[in-house]
This record gives sequence, structure tokens and C-alpha cells, in this order.
Amino acid sequence: MVGGFVRQLIELADRTGAEDVHEVGCGEGELAQRLAARGLRVRGTDASPEVIAEARRRAEAAGMEVAFRAAPVEELDPATDAAELVVCCEVLEHLRDPHAGLEVVARLANPWAIVSVPREPLWRVLNVARLKYLPDLGNTPGHLNHWSRRAFLAFLERHLEVIEVRSPLPWTMALCRAPRRRITDGGFAA
Repeated sequence: MVGGFVRQLIELADRTGAEDVHEVGCGEGELAQRLAARGLRVRGTDASPEVIAEARRRAEAAGMEVAFRAAPVEELDPATDAAELVVCCEVLEHLRDPHAGLEVVARLANPWAIVSVPREPLWRVLNVARLKYLPDLGNTPGHLNHWSRRAFLAFLERHLEVIEVRSPLPWTMALCRAPRRRITDGGFAA
């Protein structure tokens, strides 16, 4: 399953033509390393300093040049953290305020974003079938938000233009474009 997810993510990333990538919520850096292996300039941020330390260790062991920094999505700044392609996979379901997180992703995307979440209720059903997280009816620990494919796309469309949708089992993944912004006296406006 994960192989299909990564393959489709790479296909969407290639479609953008982006050379500069910021993975928001990069975890241990697996996707960041896969993108860097394709010759892209990649940086990753995650809220956990411990997880970032592990991402650095893994990238160094693999001989990959990826810049990692501990920073929660809510603290990212378009002036320093924007990229041609922002990747935000398996993050929004963990946030107390996913709308604020997606708003940050939309501001960082210059112009592309790839965003994914587990597809519900399929995610939980598969967990139950594996006899995982049964007391929580298959809900993975830390998952605070749940979206069907349709609900996730409606959620994305509040901040981004959805260009293409993929459904690697059991996720929903979307290639999006940030809305064009005009420059105002005070900076950028939607």
C-alpha cells in the first residue's frame, strides 16, 4: 500500500515541474528523502524536535542533502518557508485546527501543494480488519479529524484549487494550486 502512495506522490510532484520542495509535517523524513533522491531541493519541517533529529540522522545515513527544522505548521512563514511545491501528507488529521493548518499550506504553496489524508471510513475499517485499535473502533491514535474523499475535497477547495485527485488505497491525495495572489501595499492578499 505504501508503495502505491509513494509512486502516486512522485507522479504528482513530477507533474508540477517544481525543483524546490517543502515537506510540512515531514516526520522521519521518508518522503523528503524520496523527493531529494530525484534531484529536488528539499526541506522538511515537523513540530517534534525528536522526530526532526531522527529525520536528520536518517538523511545523513543515506547520504541525502535535506534541510530539516523543528517548527509546527502554524508557525511557518511564507517569507521564509514558501516553496514551489509544498507537500503535506498525513498531517491535517492530527491538527486541532486543520483549517488553520491548511490555510498555512495554501500561503506557502508557490504555487503547488500535494495534500493527503487517510480516506474514511475505509481507514478505520482496514484497521479493524487488522485487529488494530479495536477499543477506538479502528481510529489511529492521534487522528483527530476524519474525511471521506468528498468531504476532504470540499475542505481543500476552501483554500486551494484542486487540480487532480488520486486515491491510493487507503488515502485521498490531491494536487492543488494556490489561488493567485495580488500584491497590495501591506503585502499579499488573496
